[in-house]
Amino acid sequence: MAINKELIKESIRNIIIALGDDPDRAGLLETPDRVARMYEEVFEGMNYSNAQIADMFNKTFDEDYYDEDSQDLVFVKDIEVFSYCEHHLALMYDMKVSVAYIPNGKVIGLSKIARIADMAAKRLQLQERIGNDIAEILQMVTGSEDVAVFIEASHSCMTARGIKNAGARTHTQTLRGRFKTDSDLLARLH
Repeated sequence: MAINKELIKESIRNIIIALGDDPDRAGLLETPDRVARMYEEVFEGMNYSNAQIADMFNKTFDEDYYDEDSQDLVFVKDIEVFSYCEHHLALMYDMKVSVAYIPNGKVIGLSKIARIADMAAKRLQLQERIGNDIAEILQMVTGSEDVAVFIEASHSCMTARGIKNAGARTHTQTLRGRFKTDSDLLARLH
């Protein structure tokens, strides 16, 4: 799916009119184009399926010292991303993603974990789905069923509107494989 910048520009112009402002005044004249370019960037992940993202960041290294009985794990904490809530098109910010997996014969380049998290977040999203998408992509790339994703974020749909509770943070966890059943393994991550 390609992002339609012309339709975004037209739509933003109409939103400006609907808000009661003049889209032809100096301060707003270029706003539709700026918003369209911004949306193309911040929603880049909408152009790709999880499988396509897995292909894009499939940089792994074979490591024969890992096996199915291994208690070794890889844990990358506090990857900073942002996203937009699909319910209000509101910003999810101060988002930190932590990802753990148990290698299954290969490891992924660490920067690729951050790139996967970033690309999964660059969609109209739910925080819960971001965790699921990251876990699914990481499973595809690493071949490991044992993946955990923890996300903590503020949601402007709660902090700037509605309840206006500026201190509220949402925490989600997505557990796959042994992380779902092995409480000792999960405890190692806290």
